[in-house]
Amino acid sequence: MHKMCVMGVRTSWRTVADGEFFCPDCGGDRNYLRRAGRRRLTVLGVPLLSRGAAGPVLECSACHGHFGLDALDHPTTVRLSAMLRDAVHTMTLALLAAGGTSSRAVRESAVATVRASGFADCSEDQLLTLLAALAADTGRLTGTYDAVTGGDCGHHGLDPCGTALAIELHESLEPLAPHLAPAGRESLLLQGARIALADGSYTPAEREVLATVGAALMLCPADVNRLLAAARTPS
Repeated sequence: MHKMCVMGVRTSWRTVADGEFFCPDCGGDRNYLRRAGRRRLTVLGVPLLSRGAAGPVLECSACHGHFGLDALDHPTTVRLSAMLRDAVHTMTLALLAAGGTSSRAVRESAVATVRASGFADCSEDQLLTLLAALAADTGRLTGTYDAVTGGDCGHHGLDPCGTALAIELHESLEPLAPHLAPAGRESLLLQGARIALADGSYTPAEREVLATVGAALMLCPADVNRLLAAARTPS
């Protein structure tokens, strides 16, 4: 004998937007529908009285799971890859601007690192051209810093990686850091350390850039010092 459901609440959904997100249940990039709804009291299956709004929610097109809008805070795999690639590129430019252009070994390591991050067509000329353009911009702002040679042109106490690059380091690394595991954040810092060590040692300017990178990646100073020291020890 089946028991009849006399009263209940039914939600009527409507789609208000769509897009792509990282589905927590699927564990990958999926399409979603952003849906809003109305709850209604039903009697014998017939909707009668409004019980208020429901949602909005994100509905995965693959597993049909419902998630809060905060699921959009997690970047898609494609977006995360682009963020990581851009972070490596910015870090590399900052290290070169700190004086790395004077060493062929550092320049070659920089190009190899940027290529491995996803910019397969990166060349030394491209990196130096970007630094020259940045030098012109920072020169207009400060009138002193030469981002290509790493010289300060007579003025002391200036940020060794240039004001513009220091800002870009924070802007590219800080949004990325929460989405990387600790090992991933450490790996990114070590990539920079290997560029700086390609000519045998850290310069004070390179150490300052790497300290900025570590802070932007939410690594404590003790961990940054430990990692930079470990990078100097041949494996």
